[in-house]
Amino acid sequence: MRLIRFGNPGEEKPGIETKEGIRKDLSGIVTDYDRAFLDSGGLQKVEEVMNQGLEKLPTIPGDTRLGPPIKDPSKIICVGLNYADHAKEAGMKIPKEPILFFKATTSICGPNDPVIIPKNSVKTDWEVELNVVIGKKAQYIEQSEAYDHIAGYTLFNDYSERAFQIERGGQWVKGKSCDTFSPVGPWLVTKDEIDDPNNLDMWLKVNGQTKQNSSTREFIFKVDEVVSYISQFMTLLPGDMISTGTPPGVGMGFDPPQYLKPGDVVELGIKGLGASRQVAQAYNGPKN
Repeated sequence: MRLIRFGNPGEEKPGIETKEGIRKDLSGIVTDYDRAFLDSGGLQKVEEVMNQGLEKLPTIPGDTRLGPPIKDPSKIICVGLNYADHAKEAGMKIPKEPILFFKATTSICGPNDPVIIPKNSVKTDWEVELNVVIGKKAQYIEQSEAYDHIAGYTLFNDYSERAFQIERGGQWVKGKSCDTFSPVGPWLVTKDEIDDPNNLDMWLKVNGQTKQNSSTREFIFKVDEVVSYISQFMTLLPGDMISTGTPPGVGMGFDPPQYLKPGDVVELGIKGLGASRQVAQAYNGPKN
């Protein structure tokens, strides 16, 4: 299944997109795609609706904005340097254990919303990533149990302000958590639709030029390893997101480095998880 949320920011409703690209409104059946939905067997309920047919459900106009497909995750956990070639281009050692960091949940936005270059930014960068969405509480789980705790997967762009991240001291979170730095979607694709999350082609373009072109088969730490590993240090709750790292081709890795400026267009995709598009905009003050 391909779960979507649609509507204005903060007013999104739950829906579903068929493989034919038809979008249907499920707000009359489920309240939203959040922790309560996943905790209460919501995925099974939506599957039952799918099996009964979607003909009577309202159709969502094709030009309707898509929001992030999961509402209010408790946390976004990211895996740093999970591709050997990316570690090399960043001038860092290949990790022996997964490197973990957080992004603020206030950075989440819809898949095609603008990316806002932060105030005082000089090095805003891109990172296409596979995002794992937790479906069942996970605490101290074995690697063999990991997939039982996954709801599905999404496309994710881990935008990063490199000067904030690397040159301002402390942890990476400062360069990772700016508003709009976590576009998610277009869909939450349930795990039954993805045969092997560790073998998915992925790409990213800036202004039509390919910058990243790789596959999750290049992971250092596979999806099941990562989910089990993180659960040894914190409880994972339904709806939590785990962004699994980016391949080489980020702006920081070019000589000279390439960073986003207003008007740049970033397009990205992962096989089976759809594509997204963000246009870079300058920061123009806080929104109400």
